[in-house]
This record gives sequence, structure tokens and C-alpha cells, in this order.
Amino acid sequence: MTSPSYDPSELSGNSEAVVSAWARLNHDPEKPMLNRAVRQTYPPGSTFKVVTAAAALDAGVVTDLDERTDSPDPYRLPGTTTRLTNEGEGCADASVRDAFEWSCNTVFAKLGVDVGVRDMVATAQAFGFNDTEVRVPFSVAPSTFDPHVDRAQLALSSIGQYNTRATPLQMAMVAAAVADGGVLRPPYLVERTTRHGGAPLSGSGARPGRQVMRPATAARLAELMAGVVQEGTGTNAAIPGVLVGGKTGTAQHGVGNTGVPYAWFVSWARSEDAPEPQVAVAVVVEDAAADRGEISGGGTAAPIAKDVMRAVLGR
Repeated sequence: MTSPSYDPSELSGNSEAVVSAWARLNHDPEKPMLNRAVRQTYPPGSTFKVVTAAAALDAGVVTDLDERTDSPDPYRLPGTTTRLTNEGEGCADASVRDAFEWSCNTVFAKLGVDVGVRDMVATAQAFGFNDTEVRVPFSVAPSTFDPHVDRAQLALSSIGQYNTRATPLQMAMVAAAVADGGVLRPPYLVERTTRHGGAPLSGSGARPGRQVMRPATAARLAELMAGVVQEGTGTNAAIPGVLVGGKTGTAQHGVGNTGVPYAWFVSWARSEDAPEPQVAVAVVVEDAAADRGEISGGGTAAPIAKDVMRAVLGR
């Protein structure tokens, strides 16, 4: 879903009222007719660390989630004098598990550089980035991961900044692939079409999925995401009696990062009595009504994701 939205019945017919509504909706600065879930891309910020972690695990750059990394804080971007820092403390040489739970930019920026352009691009594209053919069945704006970057740009790309951009749908697909053992399933909007009496008119929109990372990698990522909700930056998404995995993100944008930060949360959930995860969600809050310093994925977007997951699970 996308908000703000509009009432499509206002555009039904050819009366003067419809003409007026069309003009009003098209000139509304809040763009209510823009389906942000599939037609708008945003810098995914730290939610992209799910992809970076997948690339590092699949490439064998990371083998032990709890081993301390060689990650200085601040981290000087390769070939530059620019120093990347973190919001919190304790990120210097942090393990991948701790860095994921507390969203250490320095660890994951360096991790992306260590993985290298080739493997980072391959993993991002396996998840669906740079794919111009995604349809649900109408077209989806392509999510992008720039394949033509130097090492400094790669570092920023690997934490969901620079030219990395994603639709909310794309990041929901990333979360779903983690929950589904590393299988990415093409999205579809309508499961089936039936006649008035319930007889099927057309079949399922579901198509076969593809393995985008090793099942063992997906299992370790699911473990990392569960840790975010249990004791990291995503505790606001916790649901009693439900295993929830998530990743927060707060992405900068605008000239000189002067825009209101985007607050992200991607997640999946499984009831304790269910054999497999039942829902995957991505939330991005584009224009949070809060002081700039108080906007965060965990504080702003995670509660929304929690409400959606509770509604789907009936909790």
C-alpha cells in the first residue's frame, strides 16, 4: 500500500467533476496517484546491509559471524580523505553480528570493499537490482546498484547510499528471500481471478522462484535479522509469540543531506506454531513528522511494520 492515496471512484466517468478531480490530483504536491511501493525508488540505507552480508557470506569473506572484524572507526574511504563514522559507539572492529544488530556503517562499508565490485554487483542483481523487467503485472521502477564504481563509491553503495536505490517492493523481496531459504520469488499482485460464483477464471500469478544465495547463508541472515529485533535497533517490531526478523535503515538524501531522512524497516515474521515464515514487509517513511534527529528506522518505520505483520498473522 502507499500513502497518501486517492479514491479512484472520483475518476470514474467523464463529467466535469471527474475532469476537476483529475486536475486536482495531478497537481497535488503530495502526489497521491504515485504508487510509491512499486514506482518510487529511495536510497535503502542500512536495510541494504542484508544484501552486503549475503554477498560476504556467499563469497567466504565472512565465515564466523562472531569473529571480530578489522574495521576501524572512523573508516577512511579508499583513495580519499573522507572519514565514514557511525551514529553509535562500539563499532570499531565489531563482529558482523554486532555490526548488523547495531547497524555499524564502518564495518559494512569496508565489508563491501573487501567483497569487491564483481561479487557485490552479482549478489545485488541476483536479488533483483538493475532488473528492468519486473512486473506485477504492470511495470515496477527498477531498483539500482551501480556496477561502475571505484572503491570509495563501492563502500557507500554497500551501506545503501551513493547511487543505490530501491523500491519498497524490492526490499520486501530481499526480506522474503532470507525467510524463504534464499529463494527469491517473483512478485505478483493478483493470486487468481474468479467468476461471480467462485469458479476460477484465470490461474495463479505465482511463478517459480530462483535460488539467489546459499541456503546456509539465508539461515545465517535470518539469525542476524532475528537478533536485530530481539536485542538490536529493531526491538519496536517485536511481537509476543512470533519470531520476527528485521533490519532498520535511516537514509540521507537531498543536496548536502539536507532533506528529511527516509526511515526504513524490512522484516519477516513466523508464528511460533507455524512451520515457515508467513509474511515479509518493507516500510519506508518518506516525510516523518518528527525532529530530524529523532527519525530512525527502528523508531519510525518498525512500529508500522509490526502493525502490518500483526494484521496478517491475526495477532
